[in-house]
Amino acid sequence: MASTTPMDSVETVARESWIPMIAIALGQAIMSFNVASLPVALGGMVESFGVAPTVVATGIVAYSMIVAGFVMLGAKLVQRFGALRVFRLAVILFGVSQVFMTFSPAASIMIFAQALCGASGAVIVPALVALIAENYHGNQQATALGALGSARAGAGVLAFLIGGVLGTYIGWRPVFGILIAVSALVFFLSFRLKPDHGRPDVRIDMVGVALAASAIILISFGFNNLNGWGLALARPTAPFNVLGLSPAPIMIVLGIMLGQAFLLWTRRREAANQTPLLPLEVLDSREERAAVYAMFSVVALEAALNFSVPLYIQIVQGRSPLATAIAMLPFNLTVFFAAMFIVRFYEKFTPRQIGRFGFALCAAALIWLAFVVRNDWSAIPVLFGLIVFGIGQGSLVTLLFNVLVTASPKTLAGDVGSLRGTTNNLAAAVGTAVAGALLVGLLSSAVMSQLASNPTLPIEIQSQVNLDSITFVSNERLKGVIDATTATAEQKAEALRINSESRLLALKIGFLILAGLALLAILPASGLPRYRPGEIPEP
Repeated sequence: MASTTPMDSVETVARESWIPMIAIALGQAIMSFNVASLPVALGGMVESFGVAPTVVATGIVAYSMIVAGFVMLGAKLVQRFGALRVFRLAVILFGVSQVFMTFSPAASIMIFAQALCGASGAVIVPALVALIAENYHGNQQATALGALGSARAGAGVLAFLIGGVLGTYIGWRPVFGILIAVSALVFFLSFRLKPDHGRPDVRIDMVGVALAASAIILISFGFNNLNGWGLALARPTAPFNVLGLSPAPIMIVLGIMLGQAFLLWTRRREAANQTPLLPLEVLDSREERAAVYAMFSVVALEAALNFSVPLYIQIVQGRSPLATAIAMLPFNLTVFFAAMFIVRFYEKFTPRQIGRFGFALCAAALIWLAFVVRNDWSAIPVLFGLIVFGIGQGSLVTLLFNVLVTASPKTLAGDVGSLRGTTNNLAAAVGTAVAGALLVGLLSSAVMSQLASNPTLPIEIQSQVNLDSITFVSNERLKGVIDATTATAEQKAEALRINSESRLLALKIGFLILAGLALLAILPASGLPRYRPGEIPEP
């Protein structure tokens, strides 16, 4: 593997125009805007389609699952046919998917549209890295990589703002309609990018594609259905069972086994001098593996937070998408600016130092949130916690991406992009799914614990209210369920109190568990390199 050149030793090169970077950044932004808009549109979609919040979350998982499963195939398409050509085709497909999204009549069409988005994203993700490597060099390249991270964060900010305003006053559909127009703009600006040439000699490993995609889809689907199908024993809602066991954990185990089979198959192809789906050269050092583990951790934490907050604000508190946007705005702005300005610290601190500090900030913020969160997300202490988490998260995303890119030669830029896409999107799918299952599980446990020793609600009333089976629903819907029982006014008030307190307790414990995961992530961050990132090394 080529050695990494420190940033301060990069030779001065001619500066390129930043106009091509607009097309590249917008290519990242349309993907991030799409997936960030889903939590903001949560309440509107639940009302439009008449489904549970976890069904809308399936749209997020579908997008992330398809990107993660097929992004390595996308990288090979980029190498074989050229980054610019496949980038344009993928942008067209993305625009078509947003047409389905905007006019979807049912939740199933919405999920299909997100899967289509994922298919286009699986090609766009590796193409972006290859396009940066083709169009920029030296310090401009490091800045471009930082801008790519900022575009992701900036799109999240805009998604919450635009989605909040439109979702409150017009509806959630125009939010995705905007992406149709932006996709057309990206296609137009792509003609300012430098043309590249594909490599027809690149062969696509279809067995590797099948193994990798099956592994990622099984893992994502398994985590997404842990709560609905059962954590261990199968629930009545499970489509089938294996000797009474839930299919969800079985899918996760099978997915992990197929992932190991993919690695073995890849090593076998490399030993036979055949083109692998993902060159293991991008993972052959301890530092690169540490960067992947750390990237998975921070993206999963972000996905869990981005699902938990809108769930609580819109579904539990019954507030508007605009309220969600206002509550999350400090976090998203902080992520945006942290991703943009962290590159200024590369000259002073090593990736290992920044990585440890970033995860420590995330853990401290989550612990703080667990103790200060109340039913009012606008409280200053809560906003402070979100800002601190945003600083850590934004810094880590850009840093870890830069470490992966700078560790590999330019010819592997597309493979690094696919590795980043696989890691990010698998983490987003798992983080969203685990957050949903965790919070619902904690809610159920807290309610059952209080009901067991509550003299105000006898067994016959409990069976009518059936609080233990109620998931996260709006307060108005919960009151409607309780009003349909024969409970007295005192008993109804007690049932509402138990559920309200349990929901808040579930959120607090959930934050503490996430904080523990953030602390564990300091371990892989300690394996990050000590050098300062520089340009993508030439072959």
